[in-house]
Amino acid sequence: MATRRTATKPAAAKDAKVETKATATAVKETAPVKEAPVKKVAPKKVAPKKPAAVAAAAKAAKTKAEAPAEVKAETKVNFVVEFNNKQNSVEDIINNVKATYGKDAKEISIYLKPDENKAYFVADGEEGSMDVFFC
Repeated sequence: MATRRTATKPAAAKDAKVETKATATAVKETAPVKEAPVKKVAPKKVAPKKPAAVAAAAKAAKTKAEAPAEVKAETKVNFVVEFNNKQNSVEDIINNVKATYGKDAKEISIYLKPDENKAYFVADGEEGSMDVFFC
């Protein structure tokens, strides 16, 4: 009896292999199902919304950038131009150029020529010059 049981097991295994091959070929032979064509719709353009956390962080960074830095101390610089053993501070020259221009300027460029005792400047696109006396 022991031989019959072992003989039936391989036969059952062979039958299972035949069945799986038959079902596999049956699946291959069936015609593929045609799907209806899908219409492509252009996506609507919507402005992305910022999450509240991102907006709050951006606002905090902006206020931090605008606020004066308490930790970082500004360095005071005294800049003096000396020519022929005579001195003139840069702050005085800047204030004199502003007074010579006569109105508030957004941007001023100053070119100092001590050998000519002159300061040439461009204030908001207008050129000018002034005398600088080294005392």
